[in-house]
Amino acid sequence: MTVYLVGAGPGDPDLLTMRAARLLGRADVVIHDRLVGSGVLDLIPSGTPLVDVGKRPGDPRRAQADLNALLLHYAALYEVVVRLKGGDPYVFGRGGEEAFALLDAGHRVEVVPGLSSAIAAPAAAGIPLTHRGRSHGFTVVTAASAHDVAGVDWLALAQLDHTLVVLMGVRLAPHIATVLIAGGRSPDEPVAVIGSATTACQQVERTTLARLAQVRVPAPATIVIGDVAGFEGLPVWQSDHLTTHHLTTHHGTSHHSTAHHGALGGTA
Repeated sequence: MTVYLVGAGPGDPDLLTMRAARLLGRADVVIHDRLVGSGVLDLIPSGTPLVDVGKRPGDPRRAQADLNALLLHYAALYEVVVRLKGGDPYVFGRGGEEAFALLDAGHRVEVVPGLSSAIAAPAAAGIPLTHRGRSHGFTVVTAASAHDVAGVDWLALAQLDHTLVVLMGVRLAPHIATVLIAGGRSPDEPVAVIGSATTACQQVERTTLARLAQVRVPAPATIVIGDVAGFEGLPVWQSDHLTTHHLTTHHGTSHHSTAHHGALGGTA
């Protein structure tokens, strides 16, 4: 019996790894998060039990210990258990905690990496995280809760001269902007907020750090802070599963641009 911790990628099934797709085809049960793309779930054969363990805003938070116990329960019943996580299991997915719990109970565990939205979302919006002469690196942090924000040294991050990627930070974006500006980042520094990256609901709003609090892109969203967030005109992600790709820019006013099915790129 093996439990596979599988990364589902950012949403579009085209970005799923071949290993992940094969495992979904032969899983005895799939235990998945809320943000796994519907197109990915559609790859699972009809009749395979699906267990939704995703946390939802406003709902009581399921303790990780409860999720671990659930995994142990299914691991004792089935030969192939797929724990399907949005993005990558080991990038803010608590995959390590689940792997330790399973290993401690004597179960076999295999990890299948997935494409994290920290990388996929900027690329889908036409934003290179690194660019010679403009950004020599990037840092990824999470701000899903006030506890996460308190645990990050934002003043130190403000001193870095490379790109900052914030996951799960929409609700606390005003606070993030305030502390980064207080730490020395320019209020005019470019920012891009990418919502529901690589899905039919993708939105991209461009602004500045000083105006980040005014952005109304709903979660889930990825916030990119840095010079590269102001790049426009580079190719954006186009999926065979989407008929249109909607992008929004925000520089005081907004406009929409649409790229049709099959296009190689567009304007962000």
